[in-house]
Amino acid sequence: MDLTYTEEEQEFRARLRAWLATTLPELPPRPSPDDWPGRRAHDLGWQRRLYEAGYAGLHWPLDAGGRGATPTQHLIFLEETERAGAPYVGANFVGLLHAGPTIAAEGTAGQRARWLPPVLRGEEVWCQGFSEPDAGSDLASLRTRAERDGDAYVVTGSKIWTSHAEVADWCELLVRTDARAPKHRGISWLAMPMDAPGVTVRPLRTLAGSTEFAQMFLDEVRVPVSHRVGAENDGWRVTMVTLSFERGTAFVGEVVACRRTLGELARAARANGRWDDPVLRRRLGRLWGEFGALWRLTQWNVSESQRSGGIPGTGGSVFKLAYSHARQELYDTAAEVLGARSLGLDEEWTLDRLSSLSYTIAAGTSQIQRNIVAERILGLPKGR
Repeated sequence: MDLTYTEEEQEFRARLRAWLATTLPELPPRPSPDDWPGRRAHDLGWQRRLYEAGYAGLHWPLDAGGRGATPTQHLIFLEETERAGAPYVGANFVGLLHAGPTIAAEGTAGQRARWLPPVLRGEEVWCQGFSEPDAGSDLASLRTRAERDGDAYVVTGSKIWTSHAEVADWCELLVRTDARAPKHRGISWLAMPMDAPGVTVRPLRTLAGSTEFAQMFLDEVRVPVSHRVGAENDGWRVTMVTLSFERGTAFVGEVVACRRTLGELARAARANGRWDDPVLRRRLGRLWGEFGALWRLTQWNVSESQRSGGIPGTGGSVFKLAYSHARQELYDTAAEVLGARSLGLDEEWTLDRLSSLSYTIAAGTSQIQRNIVAERILGLPKGR
């Protein structure tokens, strides 16, 4: 992969940097963490600004409403928005980072036309209905069933850890459409409207006191068959496409943020005298090297995904495994540098550290990623 920048790419960076410099000061203050309607409006407002400026879905294919940008332009966009302190995708992350790309890759022309433009314009929010109380890492054991009734599926069951369900318009939902088939072969991927009768959402409060997750109960919810993405009972394959986006490209902006955080920690250590500790300096230096390597891996993964039709490959599991543990060590180091400042729940450092604990579980546990690396990259036999 060529890591140098062309004149056109440098011009793209300059235009983006200038747009961010004039746009970010105009943004309203971010709402309280507990104000979910306000956060939804804030995040959708930012997405609308991106859309109007031509930066929404930058790397999405043209037939999905995107700009068909090169991998390098995509990476420049991530670098510049993160360095400028631009808002993250927030409540839009499921629609923008994996449900939308999955529909772009697997949906029909009609499905792409219906669901992708509202995501890019900042009009609709998606949530993810994959995990269940008894089907987390072993996702194929899910029990939520969908029985065919004419032109609709009747869905009954429950989902858990459903991100942003309380403000979502749509849910990417995994259901069992054939209870007699082997567990990986009887699953279908549906787009479920969250305002359908029979959907009940109960927020879950996290260790940090936030409620971005929910448990969702489905009581004979009717979902049109036309809302199925992919063939009936082919949902596991479609799910692997979704998870490849979630693991392979959804975290890339966070790598830039972590590198910025490391710089802030180094400055804090110099200011409070911790910089005199050679062990701490070595630890910060090693983390800087690790995140630099992760950024290079990110560049490779994004480039490979573009070459393979926009779908990330198994390199996403390598990234997810390494990044999850590096992020946890980063915020453990932050606690060491900052001391008592990293303990209060009103401190962003504390919230980020608590959040980092989930990264070795979310989007597939580290154990699952090790299995994928062992079997699909190293060619080792499957465990018994």
